[in-house]
Amino acid sequence: MARIDFTIEPFVEGQPGAHVTEPIAVLASLGITAEFGAFGSSCDADEEDIPNVVAAVLKSAFAHGATRVNVDVVGDTTT
Repeated sequence: MARIDFTIEPFVEGQPGAHVTEPIAVLASLGITAEFGAFGSSCDADEEDIPNVVAAVLKSAFAHGATRVNVDVVGDTTT
């Protein structure tokens, strides 16, 4: 498993726009539960799914008006 954290801008406190909410919905459609946080969101995915998960977030975010997306991926460190 890998942990994928993503921060989508522009950031408007208390008013996440479609550029933030739609990537979460896209992940849900892929069967991935994302945790929505105050400064970013995160999800867990199998390591072989990382490219597809990251691509889905980026495509959806930019299609809905994102100006910047920061992604951090941490693979399984127990191996």
